[in-house]
Amino acid sequence: MSTPGASQTVRQSAGGDGSPSPPPGDLLVCAFNALRDELVSTLMFILGNRDDAQDAAQEAFLKCWRSQAGLPDVKNLRAWIFRVGLNAAKDMQRSAWRRRRRPLLGEENMIADRVTAPNQVLEDQEDLLRLRRAITTLRVEEKEVFLLRQNGGLTYEQIAEVRRSPVGTVKTQMRAALQKLRKVLN
Repeated sequence: MSTPGASQTVRQSAGGDGSPSPPPGDLLVCAFNALRDELVSTLMFILGNRDDAQDAAQEAFLKCWRSQAGLPDVKNLRAWIFRVGLNAAKDMQRSAWRRRRRPLLGEENMIADRVTAPNQVLEDQEDLLRLRRAITTLRVEEKEVFLLRQNGGLTYEQIAEVRRSPVGTVKTQMRAALQKLRKVLN
């Protein structure tokens, strides 16, 4: 579910072609613009609705903006942004304003990667609904790993960095998530 151009845009904007890097603020804005849809889509599954996910993404941007002086020290900008976004979502979940869980909303909860033929729309909607329901049955750790891998397009190493966990733990959680999803979806 990853947008192929997003990681490319982030890499190009980081001066990866040997050219001088743009100012940290420009780099940060470019990276957030490239990753925003993926980040919001991932945060929707953690928070339960689009509005909260967008608020968490905005809070993540502000936190990153305030820390832009340290941007040259960031090894993986994509992973750093997702880590800040996950932390903002977790902070939002713990806040006193958000004590009750909200159900996932409708079709807007996932990024559409392709244009669907009219005869496939109903079947795709049913599959998507089944997948959403199955994702909600996962443990929090499994859900985060699955969404970071599928929506965020992060590698296991990047997910381990984001979650501050060993790579082996991330792989085990992903394996458990996939097994549970297969069981529910088959």
